[in-house]
Amino acid sequence: MIGGLLLNTPVTTHHPIFVSVTEIEHNAKDKTLEISCKIFTDDFEKTLRETYKTHVDLLQPKDKAAMNDLVSDYVKKHLLIKVEGKPVVLQFIGYEQQEEGITSFYQVNHIPTVKKIDLTDNILFEYKKEQLSIIHVLVNGKRQSTKLVNPDENWSFNF
Repeated sequence: MIGGLLLNTPVTTHHPIFVSVTEIEHNAKDKTLEISCKIFTDDFEKTLRETYKTHVDLLQPKDKAAMNDLVSDYVKKHLLIKVEGKPVVLQFIGYEQQEEGITSFYQVNHIPTVKKIDLTDNILFEYKKEQLSIIHVLVNGKRQSTKLVNPDENWSFNF
């Protein structure tokens, strides 16, 4: 021990909150929904390992295509969106590391207008009972946000 520090002790990174942030923006010009979902990397990797029973390394993947498939499949099963009461299909664009998180990107085509978005967001709810989801939606310059606290997973936005 030197100065109160133990040497050769593994360093672990723990964060005090368990949160994902989802942003949904309607692009009226392109008639699309543009969606991003940010999740803490360590929590996401642990959840993917437990869910898919496979090796997961999102930061330095040996097989980027396999990691893309895991990220896409997981988020599409845990982020369900309806526009005007009709389910939409998230088209996976890719993912990247941003600070301590992984941000994955999606698009939904053929959305000319948005009056109502219903969603189910239970990302990582099976991982930690303290998990919460913050959702921001931007339509016609108007921003609405909500926070879903596990086990609450459903919300509707009206514009």
